[in-house]
Amino acid sequence: MLYKEQRQILCEIARIMFDRNLTNAAGGNISMRINDEHVIMTPTLMSQRKFCRLKPEEILVLDYDLNKIEGEGRITRESNMHIGVFKEVPLANAIIHAHPKYSLVYACLGVDMPIYYEACDKLKEIPALEFGKACSVELAEIATEYFKSRKDEVENHAVAALLRRHGVLIADKDIYKAYDYLERIESNAYVALQAKKFEEAVCE
Repeated sequence: MLYKEQRQILCEIARIMFDRNLTNAAGGNISMRINDEHVIMTPTLMSQRKFCRLKPEEILVLDYDLNKIEGEGRITRESNMHIGVFKEVPLANAIIHAHPKYSLVYACLGVDMPIYYEACDKLKEIPALEFGKACSVELAEIATEYFKSRKDEVENHAVAALLRRHGVLIADKDIYKAYDYLERIESNAYVALQAKKFEEAVCE
């Protein structure tokens, strides 16, 4: 089996994401750059059909033209978004797309997420990107252009954005760092929503 250790890591992170309500049965996907030839990526329906309980052999090995080299299952329709970011952001080695419940409030409203939590300061911004239909070429292009515009920042920290009416996308040099920022962003979203309620109560 190619890249067994790395494929096992994706299995573990997918499971943790689902168990901690950082994605839901509507989807989410994870990918890692292995080298100049291959990436690994979770398969389609990993949440809906598998509840993010994946085996290493179900993690797909793909080339940069989205040809499947190895792995069980079908390629996710959002693979073009992952590959687009990998091609335009050379420092990005890991990408997480997820549907965390508090962050989805901002994504679905199309509102930039304010940063309250100090652990998110390095991000500088968590913007809501323009709308592109889920799994579409348009969405892949919108996401790719945004991450390309901040590609040099990946040297020092994650870059993240809200996909309008859809979820969150995070790119980083390392898969564990990308997951770390997923948790930070979701914690920040919770704090921001609670702060809004508190401010409104104080002003009444």
